Amino acid sequence: MTRLRPAVFLDRDGTLVQERDYLAEADRVELVSGAADALRALRSAGFALVIVTNQSGIARGMYSGEDYAAVTARLHEMLRRAGARLDLTLHCAHHPDHTGPCSCRKPQTGMHIRAAEALGLDLAGSYYVGDKISDVLPALELGGHGILVRTGYGRENEGSVPVGVAVVDDLPGAARLILDARAPR
Repeated sequence: MTRLRPAVFLDRDGTLVQERDYLAEADRVELVSGAADALRALRSAGFALVIVTNQSGIARGMYSGEDYAAVTARLHEMLRRAGARLDLTLHCAHHPDHTGPCSCRKPQTGMHIRAAEALGLDLAGSYYVGDKISDVLPALELGGHGILVRTGYGRENEGSVPVGVAVVDDLPGAARLILDARAPR
């Protein structure tokens, strides 16, 4: 039997890249300080790295799928230059007011399950990192570990964190917490 690999599921905006309301311009992509180092350390520890991002601006007509693709390409290029690599990037282009309900918009778990099927991931052994409560709630449903970062909207959401979800300053702090939890005792 093949052993499933744990992942770190990352929100994009406000977690991996600086928050820009409805980021649609590739030249505005800016990594959170220390993000590339954090990703390299997590990958070295054996984690799959997966972005799961709600992109309701597409459903709202604020930007196009092509704009989203250009931002994604820029992010991957910036990470590649910094020696970091993602395993998969998934997005939900829906919004309930414009497209109706879906199974992929966080806090739903559709993107996470899709990634697990594609990459052979252990959802219960994975970490769910983001700056909004909707980013970390999938951890509670799937049996994993939620971590809210204070970057982006995290400080605003910190007071509503569910029991069992950790709070750290930023993505490098999340990586340290994850790696410390995996260290032999």
